[in-house]
Amino acid sequence: METKEIVGVDLGGTNVHVARVGGRMILQTYLKNISAQADKETVFQQIVQAIKQVLSPQVSAIGVGVPGLVDLQTGTVYDLMNIPSWKEIQLKAKLEAEFGLDVFVNNDANCFALGELYFGAGEDFSDLVGLIIGTGLGAGIIFNKKLYNGANCGAGEFGMLPFLEHNYEYYASGQYFEKEFKTDGKIVFQQAQNGYARALKIFRDYGHHLGKALIAIVYSLNPQIIVLGGSVSKAFPFFSKTMWESLAEIEFKESIKNLKITVTADTRIPVLGAAALAMNGL
Repeated sequence: METKEIVGVDLGGTNVHVARVGGRMILQTYLKNISAQADKETVFQQIVQAIKQVLSPQVSAIGVGVPGLVDLQTGTVYDLMNIPSWKEIQLKAKLEAEFGLDVFVNNDANCFALGELYFGAGEDFSDLVGLIIGTGLGAGIIFNKKLYNGANCGAGEFGMLPFLEHNYEYYASGQYFEKEFKTDGKIVFQQAQNGYARALKIFRDYGHHLGKALIAIVYSLNPQIIVLGGSVSKAFPFFSKTMWESLAEIEFKESIKNLKITVTADTRIPVLGAAALAMNGL
């Protein structure tokens, strides 16, 4: 009997990553830049063409992760900030009409958490938070090995919670480097790697802010493990110490006594998580 395969789609602001997955293996992968500022249909067709690059007769379903809100009943996507023309698009219906396959759509942070649960650091845990630290700060939540979406797939938006003069996203995502220091986080990371004192201090301060955001997550969810992903997580060695120092200020010390915090070990986790949507009918 033929083994059924799944296509996972991870949609970013500048590119789309697709992979054909069979069992626990990626069989084929393809990365394509998209014209994020183009009209709705142009962007959609670019995604269609990317999927076609990995499609095979054995594919039984498609899973898609998007950086925005999703109506899980209809698969309608709303307000993708990095793709302005996608204020509202019935992505599930359009892809199903295009390919004649079942399509499952969810938030990219949720896909990241699912990917870690099934393919990464979360395999041995039942309660997990996958925290994406990039241009924003968003989390996917796993309770008892099941994904928690919230009413409109918007659970886990801890970055929007008020903190200091703004919110956690301002101080604990890539926005911190741009808005506070008028520079790019990648540049600060390179400078820290070269031992520049100012860059090292920026990351120490950043770690304190991220630790405060993690306190909010622990108070709310009390997970066993938090897995960090996104571009800023690559600088973990430069902010982990102050992150833990800040987190240690939590009132309920038992909540962090056995808490594990780690960085994703596989850049393919988001697209694997998108495939996991379809594998599990989510």
